[in-house]
Amino acid sequence: MVPDDLEVKEEEGSNMEIDVKSKNDNEIIFIIRDADFTFVNAIRRICMMEVPKVAIEDVHIVKNDSAMFDEVLAHRLGLVPLVSDAEATESLLLPEDCDCDDTCPRCTVSLVLKKKGPGVVYSKDLVSEDSKIKPVYDTIPLLKLKEDQEVELEATAQLGIGLDHAKWEPTTACAYKYYPEITIAETCDECQNCVEACPRGVLEFDQKTKEVKVVDVENCSMCKSCVRVCETKAIDIGYQEGNFIFLVETDGSVPPEEVLIKACDVLSKKADSVITFCEGGI
Repeated sequence: MVPDDLEVKEEEGSNMEIDVKSKNDNEIIFIIRDADFTFVNAIRRICMMEVPKVAIEDVHIVKNDSAMFDEVLAHRLGLVPLVSDAEATESLLLPEDCDCDDTCPRCTVSLVLKKKGPGVVYSKDLVSEDSKIKPVYDTIPLLKLKEDQEVELEATAQLGIGLDHAKWEPTTACAYKYYPEITIAETCDECQNCVEACPRGVLEFDQKTKEVKVVDVENCSMCKSCVRVCETKAIDIGYQEGNFIFLVETDGSVPPEEVLIKACDVLSKKADSVITFCEGGI
């Protein structure tokens, strides 16, 4: 779990602070302060492309009487999110790390689908040999069967990373932006055009003080709609150097805080490899 207040030392004399703003099962939003954008971007890319998750790789179709082509069905199965948290995958190896010739229980999980129509076949109808590795959501429709139509298949799921295929990406959204900074000068004539132009409710006109106030700076997308309508040029949109708002959203297969922690582990190993190479080769 990621604590609400986390302080990470980058180097002696420099502290990076992380404040979690909101968190649920599939999304975490946090603020990073005093960090370099190259570091933040590296974390973003690793979250998307190098944090492993489980997805269906091979599908052996025994019978398919439906109107859906075998290839389309296999593609749909590959995109079904499977539970891939640390507890579910603790004993599962990446295929390249396994010493088997093809597949084995150490690097693959088998799921069986057998259904007879009429009716809709859902993700919950996939029966896994490992009770921990199963579809995240039960109600994903896979195909529709008419009267007397049948589907029978065996699917093989493996660990993988997004660099190899999008189905292994644990994140559905992973992005950051600079922390916005909005400045309103004394030249403001209180026309309220900026308040009306803002599409995200960042600005508000205080009837008591007769001033334009910033009420939700973190929601600012820095589109500068307010700047363009201000005839007196009293409002300025900028950002705080070194401060970022970071979003990690997952498909439910891996908790967002776990994606973040694993991404940091991957980055740490990469840094260690570079250091080892430099010490030995230069």
